[in-house]
Amino acid sequence: MEWLPTLWFIVIALLWCGYLFLEGFDLGVGMLIGLGRPTEKRKRLLLNTIGPVWDGNEVWLLTAGGATFAAFPHWYASLFSALYIPLTVVLVALIFRAVAIEYRGKAITVPTRKLWDLALGVGSLVAAFGVGALLASTTIGLPLNENGDRIGGAFAWLTWHAVLGGVAVVAFCWIHALAFLRLKTDGPVRQEAGKLVGRWLSVAVLPLLLWTLWVLLKNESAFAWAALAVALIAVVVALIAGRAGREGREGISFLALGIMLLAAVAAIFLAAYPVVLPSTIDSAFDLTVENASSTAYTLKLMSVVAAFGVPLVVAYQAWSYWVFRKRLREEHIPETHRVTSIVN
Repeated sequence: MEWLPTLWFIVIALLWCGYLFLEGFDLGVGMLIGLGRPTEKRKRLLLNTIGPVWDGNEVWLLTAGGATFAAFPHWYASLFSALYIPLTVVLVALIFRAVAIEYRGKAITVPTRKLWDLALGVGSLVAAFGVGALLASTTIGLPLNENGDRIGGAFAWLTWHAVLGGVAVVAFCWIHALAFLRLKTDGPVRQEAGKLVGRWLSVAVLPLLLWTLWVLLKNESAFAWAALAVALIAVVVALIAGRAGREGREGISFLALGIMLLAAVAAIFLAAYPVVLPSTIDSAFDLTVENASSTAYTLKLMSVVAAFGVPLVVAYQAWSYWVFRKRLREEHIPETHRVTSIVN
């Protein structure tokens, strides 16, 4: 079926939207914990806001990578081999972040706890930057030859558009985390997050909008007008989010941020279609949904599995967010205590 590669291109775009939306705010919370200067009780409060959901949010990243591997093996091979070093760094950052979340509460000394906080903050920052650089590279281009192999040294991927993509995701994660904390907490944390959202939201989403504009100007897609229309929607919703943030309308600002993200990513993938990985050397070397996809049988089988699996994952995550929907305050966090062993 000729439409199956396009369907899976859309599915992968939706998976990245889900990852950036859900993982975005908990990466941002990790940055606030590790790279900010909150008190110990406030750090624990921030950690409790994402505690029940952060590991489930990472499922979207694994699913996006797995879907790319199965549906578009040539896209996966060229992208991951060209970005082998940064992706390895991202993997290490995610490992440090996960271990820090689990182990900081088990640290006995204050310096050890601070080291885990730093690991959490740096790991979240590096992971967000790396994901942004990866997505910018796959939508704007890498120096690939006719075989899909990278030309240049180990850092040929480190281009201006990769840096812009990294900064865009980092900035979005940071502001999205603050908007999330306005909904999830109460008291001083909620008030301080509200001030920062009102002041910086419009600036924080600017790199993402610039990335969208770069892709629109670079590509000559058959859906260029549709991509432009969706990009304009992203700009309008970003303005709405900024105004709602300044006026203290927390739910609207958070929802508008999410819609802006969906519209921006949709515009980027629409403008790139049918190219899944452009070559900056020669457009004849571009990987497209046709020449990079798996066989029709593989895509059919994946579609059947996804038709049952994806709704289950979405339903489970929706249920977990509903169960842990209550606001948290610093008063809900008990005082720290040390467990000492009994020596006979």
